[in-house]
Parts: sequence; C-alpha cells; structure tokens
Amino acid sequence: MRDVTGRLMLLDTASLYFRAYFGVPDSVKAPDGTPVNAVRGLLDFIDRLVRDHRPDHLVACMDADWRPHWRVDLIPSYKAHRVAEEHATGPDEEEVPDTLSPQVPVIEAVLDAVGIARVGVPGYEADDVIGTFTAGAKGPVDIVTGDRDLYQLVDDARGVRVLYPLKGVGTLQLTDETWLRGKYGVDGSGYADLALLRGDPSDGLPGVPGIGEKTAAKLLAEFGDLAGIMAAVEDRGSKLTPTQRRRLDEARPYLAVAPKVVRVAQDVPLPDVTTAVPRTPRDPAELEALAARWGLGGSLERLLTTLAA
Repeated sequence: MRDVTGRLMLLDTASLYFRAYFGVPDSVKAPDGTPVNAVRGLLDFIDRLVRDHRPDHLVACMDADWRPHWRVDLIPSYKAHRVAEEHATGPDEEEVPDTLSPQVPVIEAVLDAVGIARVGVPGYEADDVIGTFTAGAKGPVDIVTGDRDLYQLVDDARGVRVLYPLKGVGTLQLTDETWLRGKYGVDGSGYADLALLRGDPSDGLPGVPGIGEKTAAKLLAEFGDLAGIMAAVEDRGSKLTPTQRRRLDEARPYLAVAPKVVRVAQDVPLPDVTTAVPRTPRDPAELEALAARWGLGGSLERLLTTLAA
C-alpha cells in the first residue's frame, strides 16, 4: 500500500464476471466447446476500463468468503437464500450457474498470468478488501462494482468514487457525493445507515419494518446518523412519530448488530502485492497456453495492447 500514490482502480471481480456471464452469449466457447463467455467478457470489461480511465494501479478484488461466518453469526439471514451448500468449516457454497463455476479458475489463472494483482483474504468478502485498499490509498480511487453497498465508501474529499455499470462498462454511473445526495439524500458515510434501516432483500437484511428508503433518508436528514436516530427514540420531545419510535425501539436487537454487518471492513490484513498496472505479461508462456486452451483470441489481445500503451 505504501506505493499506491496514483489513481487506484479496484475491481469487484465477482460482480463484474457475473455481469459478463449474463451479458455475453454462452455461444462464446473454447475450442473444446466449454463456454468462456464470462472469461472473455471480463477481459473486455477490464480493457475498456483501463482505456477509459487510465489507472496507475489495478487490483482484482476477490471473495475469499462471500458469506463470512462473523457476519452470519450477527444476522443469520445474511445471504442465506443464496446458499447452495453450508459448510461447518470454510466458506459456504454459493448458488452459481453451472456453466459459470468452471470459468472462475480460468479467470484467476489468466489474471495471474497477465500480472493483474488479484487479492482475496480468508474470512472476508471482496467488499472488505476494497474497503481496506480504499482506506490506505494516498490518491484517487475508482471502485468498479455493480453492488450499491460500496456507495458507502464514496468520499469527494479523497477522490473516492464508484463506477457503477449500467450497460456493460461502456456506460457507467459515476457515483460521487453530489449524485448520492441527489438520489438518496445522504453522502457516502450516510449510505450504510440508510441501507441498514431500509434493509436489502438481495443480501437477506431485514431492515426496520415500515422504514423504507424515503423514510430512512428523512430520518437521517433530521437526526444525522443512526446514533442520532436512536437518541431521538429515547427523547420523548423529538419529532419522531409514535409509530416510528415504536418500530425503531422494537428493532433495537437488529440495529445493534447491523452496522458491523453492513459496513465494509477497513482493516483486512492485505497481502503484499504489486498493484501497478502491468505493461507486459507476468508469465507470457503460461498466458499463451491459456489463450490457446480457452480460445481467448481478440479479448486477450486487446487487453494486452491497452496495458502496453
């Protein structure tokens, strides 16, 4: 992290290869007929991102554990609907389309051979890796993700923004604090409080019953943050309605643990990796073999040309 002084781009890799998988036809196949639509789609995404935004540093952040037990212990419903198989030790298995799972090791091997830093830390999600890299960065940060949870890291003063793909990565929502305030009425630091109050069915977060997005935004505008809202619950002279006061009071057990679940970690023990954008492949022979084996063709060639420019 000491060397990350230029523009840092952090990829929420699983979010992007899921988008590539569903956005590129599964007729894109290797010579042996194996689908490689997610592999080639992701390479095309990275090529476009590097061409358009010219980062000095690039990290593909991975989910070493997409559903960490320390989050599940606090809120058992966390991502529970996406579990294919639970494991007492090690990460649970996530429901993933049959033809996507075999492509993930190929993606990892290609990124490694190209020389793009790939970081996943046991016990943590990619979001936490992204949060920790962001916290330690000395320069501007572009976070590329289809996950709105990472809006909480947006910080205009530090030049931290989220590039949210609307259509591929050619059309991106450049999410800064001005955009967040216009859309949700909160800045980056307030987004986590908004999210935990509102809840998120896609992550199995129940939220506070009866407190939707608009009400959550109004409460945060009135009382500042979650701590201010809970202080207002105690203050009988506050402007909370009786129904709001009751609902928030009944939700205390959830609200006591939700912040730790919803807020990304910023103290993950990151490995010592070289994050500089690679100009030449780290392992040309391995890359050539992977390109031939999986028929990566123009997608890989375009990326290598962009990286070398």
